[in-house]
Amino acid sequence: MSLTRKILYGMGLGIIVGLIFNLAMPGAFETVNGYVFVPLGKIFVNLIKMLVVPIVIVSLILGTAGISDPKKLGRIGGKTIAFFLITTGIALVLAIGMALLVQPGSGSFQLDGANFEAAEAPPVIETLLNIIPANPLGAMVEGSMLQVIAFSIIIGFGIARVGEKAKGLIKLVEQANEVMMYLVKAVMKFAPYGAFGLIATAIGSQGLEAIAAMGKYMFVVLFVLLLHMVITYGSAVSVLGKLNPIKFIKEFSPAMVVAFSTSSSAATLPISMKTLQNNLKVSKSVSGFVQPLGATINMDGTAIMQGVATIFIAQVYGAELGLGQLLTVILTATLASIGTAGVPGVGLIMLSMVLTSVGLPVEAIALVLGVDRLLDMCRTAVNITGDAACAVYVARSEGETFGEVEIEENVTA
Repeated sequence: MSLTRKILYGMGLGIIVGLIFNLAMPGAFETVNGYVFVPLGKIFVNLIKMLVVPIVIVSLILGTAGISDPKKLGRIGGKTIAFFLITTGIALVLAIGMALLVQPGSGSFQLDGANFEAAEAPPVIETLLNIIPANPLGAMVEGSMLQVIAFSIIIGFGIARVGEKAKGLIKLVEQANEVMMYLVKAVMKFAPYGAFGLIATAIGSQGLEAIAAMGKYMFVVLFVLLLHMVITYGSAVSVLGKLNPIKFIKEFSPAMVVAFSTSSSAATLPISMKTLQNNLKVSKSVSGFVQPLGATINMDGTAIMQGVATIFIAQVYGAELGLGQLLTVILTATLASIGTAGVPGVGLIMLSMVLTSVGLPVEAIALVLGVDRLLDMCRTAVNITGDAACAVYVARSEGETFGEVEIEENVTA
C-alpha cells in the first residue's frame, strides 16, 4: 500500500473517531485527546520539525553552490520572488471577488464577547534588516528561518566562488543531505499515525455546530483555495513549466497530504522537497533554493483566508469597503506575506494588520477562530503546492527537463 493511501486512511479514521467523540462521548474527548490524539500528532510534528533546520541548511548550501554563476543565482532569485508576489496578488483578487459575490457575512452573527488580542507584528523594514543574522547559531537554535536561509545562501555562494578548494566541504554537505533524506523516509513511516491524531483532535474539538455556523465562510475560503490551485497553479505549471498539471498534482500529492495533516509549511518542507526532486525530477539546486524560500515567505493560501475574512468581517459589521480600501487590503496582505514571515501565528497576525489598515475591529478575528484550524490544513496544502509550482517554472525556465523519468518507488510506496 502506498504511503499516500496509508496517510489518507489515517486521516479518514481520525475524522470518524473525532466525530464519534464529539457527538456521542464529548465528556471523554478531553481525556482521550490528551493521552492519545495529541501525543500522536505532537510526536509526528516534532520529528519532522527536528529535521527542518538541518535540511534547509544543507539544501540551500548545495542549491546555491550548484548555481556557481552569480548572475544565474540572481536571475533565479528574481524569478522566484516575482512568482510569489504575483500569485499572492492573484489569490487576493480571487478571494475578495468571491467573497463580495457570495457575501458570507450577510447572516446574523453573535458579536458579544468577540475578543482577540493581536500579537504585535514587526515593521517590514525591521524584518528585512534582521535577515542577516548576527549570530547564525542562535538563528538555528531559535528557528529564525529567514536568517537561516540567508546564512545558508551566503555559505553556498562562498563555496561556489572558492571552487575546487572547497571540494571536500561540498562532499561533506552532500553526505549530510543523503542522511537527512534517509531520516525523512524513516519519519514518514509514522505519518499515518500522526495524521490520525492531528485530524481526530481538530474534528473532535471543533464540533459540527461551530462548523455549520460558519459554513458559508468556510465554503468561500475552500472554493477559492481550489480555484487558485486549479487556475493559477495549473496555468503556471502547464504554460510556464510545460508540464501536465494532473501529473504534477498526482506526483506531488504525498507532500500535500502531509501539509494538510500538519498545517505547517515548514514542517512539511523535508517531504515536499524529497517528493518534488524524486517524483518530478526537479534538480536539487532549484528545489533546494526555491522551496525553503517559499516555505518562509510564500503564503497564497493564507492570503486567500485574509481576503475572504476581511470581506466577511466587514459584512458582519455592516461596513462598506470602497475600491481604495480593497486595493489597500491587496497591497497590505501581499507585503505582509514577506514582512511577517518569521512570526508565530503568522496568519492571524497578518489578518490583524489587514483589518487595521482598513479600519475594521481586530477583535472580530474571534469570529473566524473557531474554524481556523480546519481551514489552516487546507491553505497549508495550497501554500506548499505554490512553492512546488514555482520550482517547476524556474527549473523549466533554466532549461531543465523533468517529469519523464519513472518515479522512485521509495517515495510513493
